[in-house]
Amino acid sequence: MVMAQSLFITLKNSLPESQIDVLAPPWSLALMERMPEVSHALAMPLAHGQFNFSARVLLGKSLRAEAYDQAILLPNSWKSAVTPFFANIPLRTGYVGECRWGLLNDARRLDKSQLTMTVQRFVALGLPISTLPPKCPTPSLSISVEQQANVIEKFALNAAFTQVTATEAPQALCPILALCPGAEYGEAKRWPAEHYAAVAKQKLADGWHVWLFGSEKDKVSAAQINTLVADGCVDFTGKTTLAEAVDLMSLVDTVVSNDSGLMHVAAALDKNLVALYGSSDPRFTPPLNVKAQIVFLNLSCSPCFKRECPLGTLACLRVITPDAVLKLIQDRT
Repeated sequence: MVMAQSLFITLKNSLPESQIDVLAPPWSLALMERMPEVSHALAMPLAHGQFNFSARVLLGKSLRAEAYDQAILLPNSWKSAVTPFFANIPLRTGYVGECRWGLLNDARRLDKSQLTMTVQRFVALGLPISTLPPKCPTPSLSISVEQQANVIEKFALNAAFTQVTATEAPQALCPILALCPGAEYGEAKRWPAEHYAAVAKQKLADGWHVWLFGSEKDKVSAAQINTLVADGCVDFTGKTTLAEAVDLMSLVDTVVSNDSGLMHVAAALDKNLVALYGSSDPRFTPPLNVKAQIVFLNLSCSPCFKRECPLGTLACLRVITPDAVLKLIQDRT
């Protein structure tokens, strides 16, 4: 969804008066509320992978009154093209995907050799076919001072900031480091907890605050890190909504993250970012910000795109040392 913002910005740049409505999973609505280009965020009532043809038809018919001029489909699945078809949207753009001829009337063939990055594939759908490869605007999430003040109050963080008001941007009394030790895809994308702890320990000794971010599934990793630093970190894993996590991250100075959704959020918040890649490929889904520093060893066995290390060593991540990451933090602060 963060990478999709590059498409939204492209559309707004070419058609400033356009209204962009986005139909997406309910969990992603908080991100779109922080994208100025999005007019309305519509919650997709069907779960990921759920076919339910009749529900997709009914959803499409319910959207006819909106009289949309164009639908741009980012998923490549056949089922995702059903709703725009039955919404009677005259121009339906997307990649051929699962033989979607007919459902799409602006069907594009994807040339992966020319469009090597996911964000390029998204942005290209908003441009004429001849405009390749496209320029991809940098995603930029917009967080208000009020939203920042609300999370500071909710999580009792006032002591870490100067006087917090609803009109002035909060100022941290000391630098804040965010660590994002999770990765939804699997263990082969997770830098070891003890390495994260070594980074946390050093930055705490340097007088920084260290915050841990992640979902409920990341609580074990976060607890391991915090145990190794005598509970010196503020642990937000599993305690925030996505909206709150984004607003909290807008307050930090530097982020260290695995290749994950939060990594892309950090990039879209224009943070100093150290992005750690193991089983995945930074050439395909890199963080979209010039401040991002990518660490990828490019071993002969990587990227393997596996959920767990096939060799049982996790060398692609384990060999990345805490000292190397600390140096990258120091170079940008």
